Amino acid sequence: MNEGIANHFSVCLPNSNDFYVNGSGLHFSSIKASDMVLVEQDKIEEIKDKPELVDPTALNIHGTIHKKVPHARCILHVHSKYATALSALKDPILKPIDQNTMRFFNRVSTYNDFGGLGFEEESSKMASSIGNNSLLLLANHGILTVGQTVADAFDKLYYFEKACETYITALSTNQKLNIVSSKVAEKTAQEWENYPVNMGQQHLNEIKKILDKEEPNYKK
Repeated sequence: MNEGIANHFSVCLPNSNDFYVNGSGLHFSSIKASDMVLVEQDKIEEIKDKPELVDPTALNIHGTIHKKVPHARCILHVHSKYATALSALKDPILKPIDQNTMRFFNRVSTYNDFGGLGFEEESSKMASSIGNNSLLLLANHGILTVGQTVADAFDKLYYFEKACETYITALSTNQKLNIVSSKVAEKTAQEWENYPVNMGQQHLNEIKKILDKEEPNYKK
């Protein structure tokens, strides 16, 4: 879901709005723990003068949202293929046509006022648009997910992209969609939310096992 050296992710320190964010100019696949940059909220203006350290749009988007959205302890922002395709549609509402799309039924906020890259004014508008949801679809831009944990934010990002892939593929057939009722979609979404095990944490744990075998340097 990466876009080369673009896009960014962050996670807050416990009991603080200070956060770690990926360093500027690094490909997602090469980033290690030591490449994460600690950003203190009261020193953001100083870091803005060092774009070679942290991408300026990352500082604005993540710094603003971490301050203004209490449940945004982790933020992931990407321009993934299918979510971005959805964001480019005049009607970007993800219709409930399978289990993954139903998971996000009425649970995605939209930001329709694209005004350029994510600098200060744009970032404040994004933060105000999230509300109580964990996903923010940025019109003509991409997707942003937030969560209380890295596992929560990542799992939602991963499956939202899967949901968008199914939906965009279904639209491409030019056939009429078999959309389930709002009642069934809401029931399914609630079942996802109340699943008896923490699927997000399990998902991340399995990815870490793969990385431990194939790319153990990620921890350094």
